[in-house]
Amino acid sequence: MAMWIQAQQLQGDALHQMQALYGQHFPIEVRHYLAQWIESQLWDSVELDNPAEETKAKRLLDNLVAELQKKAQVQGGEDGFLLKIKLGHYASQLKSTYDRCPLELVRCIKHILQSEQRLVQEATNASSGSGGQAMDTLSQRHQQINQAFEELRLATQETENELRKLQQSQEYFIIQYQENMRIQAQLSSLSSLPPTERTQRETTLQSKRATVEAWLAREASTLQKYRLDLAEQHQKTLGLLRKQQTVILDEELIQWKRRQQLAGNGGPNEGGLDVLQSWCEKLADLIWQNRQQIRRCEHLTQQLPLPGPMVELLSKLNADITDIISALVTSTFIIEKQPPQVKAVIVSEQQAKALLKNESTHSESSGEILNNNCVMEYHQATGTLSAHFRNMSLKRIKRSDRRGAESVTEEKFTVLFESQFSIGGNELVFHVKTLSLPVVVIVHGSQDNNATATVLWDNAFAEPGRVPFIVPEKVLWPQLCEALDMKYKAEMHSGRGLSDDNLVFLAQKAFSSSSNNSEDYRNMTISWAQFNRESLPGRNFTFWQWFDGVVELMKKHLKPHWNDGAILGFVNKQQAQDMLMSKPNGTFLLRFSDSEIGGITIAWFFYVGERLVWNLLPYTTKDFSIRSLADRISDLNHLLYLYPDRPKDEVFAKYYTPPLCMSKAVDGYVKPQIKQVFWMSLLSLLHSGMLSIHEDALTLFSTDRLRCCPVRADGMLDPDGDFDLEDTMDVARHVEELLRRPMANQWNSQQS
Repeated sequence: MAMWIQAQQLQGDALHQMQALYGQHFPIEVRHYLAQWIESQLWDSVELDNPAEETKAKRLLDNLVAELQKKAQVQGGEDGFLLKIKLGHYASQLKSTYDRCPLELVRCIKHILQSEQRLVQEATNASSGSGGQAMDTLSQRHQQINQAFEELRLATQETENELRKLQQSQEYFIIQYQENMRIQAQLSSLSSLPPTERTQRETTLQSKRATVEAWLAREASTLQKYRLDLAEQHQKTLGLLRKQQTVILDEELIQWKRRQQLAGNGGPNEGGLDVLQSWCEKLADLIWQNRQQIRRCEHLTQQLPLPGPMVELLSKLNADITDIISALVTSTFIIEKQPPQVKAVIVSEQQAKALLKNESTHSESSGEILNNNCVMEYHQATGTLSAHFRNMSLKRIKRSDRRGAESVTEEKFTVLFESQFSIGGNELVFHVKTLSLPVVVIVHGSQDNNATATVLWDNAFAEPGRVPFIVPEKVLWPQLCEALDMKYKAEMHSGRGLSDDNLVFLAQKAFSSSSNNSEDYRNMTISWAQFNRESLPGRNFTFWQWFDGVVELMKKHLKPHWNDGAILGFVNKQQAQDMLMSKPNGTFLLRFSDSEIGGITIAWFFYVGERLVWNLLPYTTKDFSIRSLADRISDLNHLLYLYPDRPKDEVFAKYYTPPLCMSKAVDGYVKPQIKQVFWMSLLSLLHSGMLSIHEDALTLFSTDRLRCCPVRADGMLDPDGDFDLEDTMDVARHVEELLRRPMANQWNSQQS
């Protein structure tokens, strides 16, 4: 309900915009009396493009109707009686309107709530300002656009008033002209009268005719001036319309498309489309009003031809206004969600260039798309016209000859959408086309990684209005950092992106550098080849393949641990050793593997006569699909503190899998449990002499129950000695027990 309370405080144009959201499709009274209930529902959980969600939408509709009926029943008193009838009527109306299409109700309410939130936010920014400023840049731009619309509205209203005056003056002129013609006819009929009477009548009629003709001459000049003045006013209005359209289409819409590109790399949701739609609708309405006024001027001119340049002026005005509305219609045929593909065909980069240069008048295709025709639907609740391709699939693709070292995953295509429609009763017919963002066609999942690199590079670095689909071959390293950080944060669904230290690590990897100073990389450039064509030194994978492997691993298995700050990740082996060497026994950290795509390893410090840092073989997605990271860390008893000094259970316990109850059997069987064990290294240390054993341990080894295996001179186990695996495992378990108990004190004293 908090949103509705704020929405009621809106003023001026924002209030008018809010009120315009409501109507018969969703009465504002329903929003008011059910404000708390409406804002508490999970409207965003319904996928509007998924027919399977209709049941969920139907449940929301039924609940809304029930809430309205309940609200109606509790109304009392004289005023309450009328409200009771009204709310009951709205309940029946909504049930009747949306019962067969409940998803449209959800679409309507989502649009209303999002628009209210935007209007409230804009009003808040305007009133509070940012950093001591009265209004941020976005609000200023919006205010300027709204002021221009008000100026256009007044100008259009003024020309409408002037046109009405001109029409009235012309109608009176025609009446007087017809009066003059009647006098002329009377003069012609005087020849049949007697001379005396004819002379008297002729004098009177000629005097009257002279007066009327003099008036007609003056009025014709006045009418011509009115027409010229009106044409001049229309020229000024058209100039304002063209300027406003340039701001909206060449600035605001271009920025929206740029945000849409970045959203493809994980940037924030582009948003703002409803604002653009509102502006374009206002533009279209004003353009159409002015066009109709110009057409009426043409009709008046044809009705009463007068000497002068008016015909040519009106012809030019008509052509100009038609150009303006054509530009608006063709420029605002856009794809809201990229790249859902009303007809859609896939075209190559060369074909896209030809289309934009108007070198191709028909839609050539580089492949075959099934189910590529769709009927556009008008959604009354949101005032949008849209098409949804739900079952479209690519059957065939024709590839072009590749250039140099270019691979199939670097070849870009685009989906061309086109439609034809008319406005003004078939008065104007438009054939509109638009291109999706570039897409890469792959035939196997193994190509997804490299195809994603192509799309990310294009989305991040394509210039507005570029020739399809040219992108820079090199970019500054900070530019790539921004793109990688955006991608990483989006996949983690968290505000914790890549730190400066992380980016330095990535720079070291990308440039094979050892510098730890971020300033050293600020002016360096990285090429597409360095990004995802050339393998890293000593590796069989590229920089992007390594980074994308990290992203996939984190997204699928380690996201909560990253968001908790438990994973340092971007640390090399030497850095890990330097960080851990001064820490207590059992301190560990998690870092990404340098040698394996999508791998993460545990590095830990363990004092055994000398200070050593150990690294486990990297874990991958395959490992974590068997047992989670938290459970593996829980299994390894020698891991005690997460770097720098956090007890591991404090960090990971909430993610541990609850232990199985071994006493419970299902169908006579006890379910086995997988557990990671690490003990051979301790045994090797014992036999190699690197680990000194307390006398309690010697007593343990001398018992009749256990036997130690003989050791060769090189410290390895003697396979010919008196040895069996069961004894060795018992020894290892007891050694670990001892290591976790009094001997820790002895080691600490030796360490100090």
